[in-house]
Formats: sequence, structure tokens, C-alpha cells
Amino acid sequence: MTAQAATAPAETATKKAHDTVVILDFGSQVTQLIARRIREIGVYSVLLPFNAPMTEILKLNPKAIILSGGPASVTEANSPRAHAEIFTLGLPVFGICYGLQTMCEQLGGKVSPSAKREFGRAHLTVEDFKNPLFNGIWQNGTQPQVWMSHGDSVSKIPDGFTTIGKSATCPYAAVADEKRKLYGVQFHPEVVHTPEGKQIISNFVLNIAGCKPDWTMAAFKDEMIEAIRKQVGKERVICGVSGGVDSTVVAALLHAAIGDQLTCIFVDTGLMRLNEAEEVVSLFRNHFNIPLVHEQSGEIFLSRLKGVTDPEQKRKIIGKSFIDVFEDAKKRAGEAPFLAQGTLYPDVIESVSFSGGPTVTIKSHHNVGGLPEDMKFKLVEPLRALFKDEVRALGVELGIPEKFVMRHPFPGPGLAIRIPGEITEERLNILRKADAIFIEELHANKLYTETWQAFAVLLPVRTVGVMGDGRTYDHVLALRAVTSIDGMTADYAPLPHDFLGRCAVRIVNEVKGINRVVYDITSKPPGTIEWE
Repeated sequence: MTAQAATAPAETATKKAHDTVVILDFGSQVTQLIARRIREIGVYSVLLPFNAPMTEILKLNPKAIILSGGPASVTEANSPRAHAEIFTLGLPVFGICYGLQTMCEQLGGKVSPSAKREFGRAHLTVEDFKNPLFNGIWQNGTQPQVWMSHGDSVSKIPDGFTTIGKSATCPYAAVADEKRKLYGVQFHPEVVHTPEGKQIISNFVLNIAGCKPDWTMAAFKDEMIEAIRKQVGKERVICGVSGGVDSTVVAALLHAAIGDQLTCIFVDTGLMRLNEAEEVVSLFRNHFNIPLVHEQSGEIFLSRLKGVTDPEQKRKIIGKSFIDVFEDAKKRAGEAPFLAQGTLYPDVIESVSFSGGPTVTIKSHHNVGGLPEDMKFKLVEPLRALFKDEVRALGVELGIPEKFVMRHPFPGPGLAIRIPGEITEERLNILRKADAIFIEELHANKLYTETWQAFAVLLPVRTVGVMGDGRTYDHVLALRAVTSIDGMTADYAPLPHDFLGRCAVRIVNEVKGINRVVYDITSKPPGTIEWE
């Protein structure tokens, strides 16, 4: 798609209205968590690659700078470094793990390979409980748990620094130069395995840097409504909606800003969950009274998927079909120069991140492709400053019903990637009914919000069984539920055995075509949340 928009309204509003903490990314897989923790405190944060130009950093007028962790070694030639100017601006700087090491090395200290590497839980011996970084968190004599992940460590601190914490194998686990407002820790305060880590970050952001905790979704909503009106003027906007959280919140926010200048397009692929299409149509037409073009195109998608079993080919077919249907719907929606998209801050980060990684594969896995280049829209991306949890909070502010705000992520290819093998109407119907029972039981047992994503998968396996007095030869169904913080890594959800048994009994009894149910308890590495 041709992106013709000027500065996104989200960026325009936030730069003007809120104190900002800039995080420079050295490639840690948990850098996003630093930004999230700061947002949770109520302060706006921006993540940039470590080598972002100083002009770009200063343009944000930051109140403080954080240097993230990273996989490189400071002891190696050509490993990443912060701009030297960072330490002379007079701004508070907080180095985390690699960020601590490069700060110390750049200021005259020394970093060496650790005599014993530390990966995992460790205990901190606090040397200065009253230091501004730790003040009010621990009492004298405690040895708090922290999370380490390093093979190198600081072996000599720069002039002006003092030691405020150490571990059994790391003599400079926390250091400070209070005069220059430079602080650093070898452990990761951003992860949940450092229980008081969020309080450490809060001390730095609120007390040391003096940031105002005014980053709220109520304020953001009002700012964005004003920014959207300024960007769009009297022009019309088209917004594609799927029933997912992101597109629903975008549409509700735009409607609050510009009313009937907005038209939404819902491409009903026929690959949706049970009753989902009807719920989407009812939400937009009846609850919000938003003009909606509903394209019922299940026959098109099913006919093009006939006989196709390769998962990547399925995605490409669905993507191409989506574009074709959207093109036709766009004509019925009427001319509009603007297209609204649900781009989130993690999407923005991925496009500029130093660390790179499996972004292309992940996007291919979850999405169905972008719109073609010749759709020369100007983009409206009002959520590009937000993380997923913030989008949900904004949805609450906009009055979106909870079942839509808290709905689990549902990838663009829909049920097509939850049916390995050929997609048929019969297999879709079996999966829909079984999946609905699983989700219904999760809600009934108050487990739905305890999981990040849960779904059923109709396996390309049939098994012989006996039900009553008859022999069956039916499908095997897998249930999967995962927990996740960032949507990039996941672990299986330890659902109670009796709950899983109840789900299995209901599914086998109520869904014709299934005679066996299994639960997937495999953990997944980064980027492999879905089944295929």
C-alpha cells in the first residue's frame, strides 16, 4: 500500500502532551517490556534503535534515557555503543544489563567476561537502600530476587560511580553516579522474575527523572479525537474491520471523532468463529450505528481453497481473495481518500528495531497480506503509539462491550490455519462447534482472561473408537491455550485436569464427527504462537 500520510496523529499528539522517556534498543528480546512497564506507571515511552540519530532523539525532548540489554559483548570489536553525547546532556540515564556495561565502558570503566555466567534467578545484596533508585523498596537486611542474563560483567566502575548492589558473582550488579544522574543495573528489572523491578523503574522515571504520570487512555482518547479531526478534516475515511480488538477500537475511535464520515468494510471470509460474523455486524450497525459494508464472501474463499493443503499457500490464497473482495467493497463504500489501519506500537518497533528477528515469518503467519500498491490511500493510524493492553484500555474508554475488548487474538487466515489439511465446509462446522464449547467453558470457569489465546485445532487424523453400541471413525481434536506477555513468546496454560476432562466430554458428546480430544502442552519459542 502506498503510505501517503503525514506524521501519524498518535505521534503528533503524544509528543506535544506528555513527558517522554526514550529507550535505546541494543537488541534484547525483552526491550519492549521496558516500554510497557513505563507506560504502566503512567508515563509515555518511545523505543528507538541504539544508533538512532541524536537529532531524532532530541526531537522527542526526552526527560530521561534508558539503555536496554542486548545479546552483544562489549568486549568485542564493533559491538554497539550509545552516542557519547547521551552522557553529557544532563539527562538521567539508566543502563540495563548491556546498557550498564556499555555506559561504564564508555565512561572509563572496564567490562570483562564473568568468572561465572549468570542466567536466571539471583539474589541482590543491596549496598545502599536509600539510593534514589532503590529508596522505599527494600528494608535493610533483605536480599531481593532479581533476574540475571549475562556472560560479561563490569569489572571496574568509572570515576564518580559507587556500588549500590552486588550479587554472589557480580560485584557491580547496581551502580550510580548521583551527581550526573547516571544509574545502571546488571539484572533485568523489566521482567516479572524481578518482583520489585517495576518499582525500580518507577523510582527512576518518577523520582529521579521527575516525569509526570499523565499518560492515561482517557487523555489519549481526547487527544486523538482532536488529532484525527485535524488530519481528516471533512474528508471520508474507510476502515476495514474483522471483529478483532484492534480494528474494532480504531473504528470506534474514528466514529467518535468524525461520525458518518467513516464507513467500515467487513470482509466475511467464511472462516470466522461460530456466530462471529453476526456479532460483528450487530456491534457496528446496532451498537455504534456505524455505516458498514458487509461482504459475505465465504463461497469465494472456500472455492479457491478447495484441494489446498499447504499452510503457506492457504495464506496466500486467502490474502489474494481478501484483496479482491475488498476492492469490490470499496466501490460500494464510495470514494474516500483516507484508509484507517490498526497499526500498533509493536508493529512500529519491528519496522525499526535493531534486533531484527522473525518479524517477516510472524507477520506471514498471522496476517493475510497488505492491500495493493495502486490503492493510493492516505493512512490514518491512530493506535500506532499503543501496546495491545493499552488498546484494550482505550476500548473500555470508548464504551466497546467487554466481550469484544477482551477477545483473544484471531489471525487473519482465521480457522484456515486451525485445520491442517484441506478446508471444507464440513470440517469448518465441526471445528466451529468444538471451539465454541471450549471458549464457553473457559468463560464459565473464569479461565478465559487467564489465558492470552485459546482455540481448538481439527487435526488431519481420524481414529477408531466405540460410542455406545457403535464403532466410530472420526476426527481427533486438539485444544490449545497459551499464556503470553508480549505476544511474541508463549507457554502453555496449565489448565486444571478436571476442566479439560469436562471440555472433552462435552465436545465428544455434542459435536458429531469428533471422538477424541487431546490437549497440547508444548511450549513455543519466539514467534510460534499459532498451530501451524
